Amino acid sequence: MSVTEILYTAHGHAMGGRAGKGASSDKRLEVTLSVPAGLGGEDGPGTNPEQLFAVGYSACFLGALKVVAGKEKLRLPADTTVAAAIGIGPREDGGGFGITASLTITAEGIEKAKLEELVQKAHIVCPYSNAIHKSVDVKLNVA
Repeated sequence: MSVTEILYTAHGHAMGGRAGKGASSDKRLEVTLSVPAGLGGEDGPGTNPEQLFAVGYSACFLGALKVVAGKEKLRLPADTTVAAAIGIGPREDGGGFGITASLTITAEGIEKAKLEELVQKAHIVCPYSNAIHKSVDVKLNVA
């Protein structure tokens, strides 16, 4: 799908790869990167691309969930959460690595069937979901 109008563009850079540093162009985000032990690293004090993706996807999906709930004149509880589990491992075709994604959505006080409906709609609206829809099987779980 094409974007009809760019409303915002984020800029960031990384140096040193998975064991380096990264930052946004405005310096609001500055991170040290470390390779997790599961990927053969020393599991240093820094974060990693999968953790950054998990936080970004969670925030983005929750934003989409708020949009679809608002269109239905529903207000999500303030403590609504989206927790993402992002896995990384070798692809079946042996050609490199791939990721997995699982989102768990919790919204106390919203009927489970209604929340499941909202989650499916948010999955259509969310830009992260759209970006990976052909390459990653995203599992959606309603707590």
